[in-house]
Amino acid sequence: MTEQEKKKSLQKHKAIATGLFLLMACIYFLMVYLGLHSNRKWIGYVEAFSEAAMVGALADWFAVTALFRYPLGLKIPHTNLIENSKNAIGDNLGQFVTENFLTPSTIRPYIEKLEVVKYASDWLNKTQNQELLQKELILFVKKILNDLDDKTVVDFMTVKGYEILQQFNLSELVSSGLEYVLEKGKHDDFLEYIIPKVKNYIQESDIIIKDKINEKHPVISFFAGKKISKGVIDGIISFLDEIETDRNHPIRINLENKIKESITDIKNSPEWKQKLEGIRDEFITKEKLIDYASDFWSSIKQNLNDSFDNHNSTLQVYVHNNILKLRDNLNNNQEMIDKINGWIRHFIYRMILKNVKEVEELISGTIDKWEGKELSEKLELEVGKDLQFIRINGTLVGGLVGLVIYAITHLIFH
Repeated sequence: MTEQEKKKSLQKHKAIATGLFLLMACIYFLMVYLGLHSNRKWIGYVEAFSEAAMVGALADWFAVTALFRYPLGLKIPHTNLIENSKNAIGDNLGQFVTENFLTPSTIRPYIEKLEVVKYASDWLNKTQNQELLQKELILFVKKILNDLDDKTVVDFMTVKGYEILQQFNLSELVSSGLEYVLEKGKHDDFLEYIIPKVKNYIQESDIIIKDKINEKHPVISFFAGKKISKGVIDGIISFLDEIETDRNHPIRINLENKIKESITDIKNSPEWKQKLEGIRDEFITKEKLIDYASDFWSSIKQNLNDSFDNHNSTLQVYVHNNILKLRDNLNNNQEMIDKINGWIRHFIYRMILKNVKEVEELISGTIDKWEGKELSEKLELEVGKDLQFIRINGTLVGGLVGLVIYAITHLIFH
């Protein structure tokens, strides 16, 4: 019911109660008049009823009115009770609510019945709600992404990236990388990859070798240049075949030993440390990092925005699949359901008990901020209609009591 409807209802019931009082007054004066001109017995009974009814109506009118205002504007003691006792009402109401409704014994039974997961799963079982959740999640992330200041993000990435790179022990990093190469046999993999390439290159370079022999030894080249170049090529190819097929070839062992020596040097040599840091500082400056970070951030941002707008993108599919997975878990994973319900119940229970004092202060503080007249009007709108029935009942009950007293008196003394 709206406030306007409550006002209309209150005025209607006030009019009924007041009208009943006026009716009793009219009947009373009519009976007094008839009593002066007639001796009929019933006139006395009606007069007694109407007289007592007026007294009852006036008494209850005074009692009801005294709650909300001064009767007839007269500042009679102990009237206009609500306005004069506003602060006490607020304090008492706050205390009443917290002591009778926000106690462990009253809260626990209701909280233990909470099935929050069921509400969530029922909602998530509907396709339109799944689509709505996916859309809202994407919009939320998209808004965060596009609200970020690009310069701030790039500056942050640059500063943090530079700090991380400066903290790296490059000697340790490079030596650990080489140790990994030896441990996993990657140096052998490298030889097995590069040797066929070298052999192919040498076989295709017959003319270049022949020209070099001719340039250095023209006489020998004139008589046996082609044969010599072929012999050189075959010798090199044969040597490379040996390296390729023999895992214990001296070249392989020598390469492994050189890597081990390099690892020791890189780890312990100040010159290597200085050299590596010099390479880092030459190629990785703050200015270059800004360019790298800017390109990286622009690429990520563009790719994410494209994914946000494309319903079939990997990101959209990922979000959709996880929503379906969440739905299935909320429906079927009883262990997960019990855990979530338990967490939520425990959280609500603790929050309510933790903030009981705040609830009391909220109620009393809110009422304290109201004007006394405002509080009186609010309460009258809520209960005033029912209080008018007290006036109506008082009129009728008072009349009946007066009638009974008159009848008993008449029977005894007449």
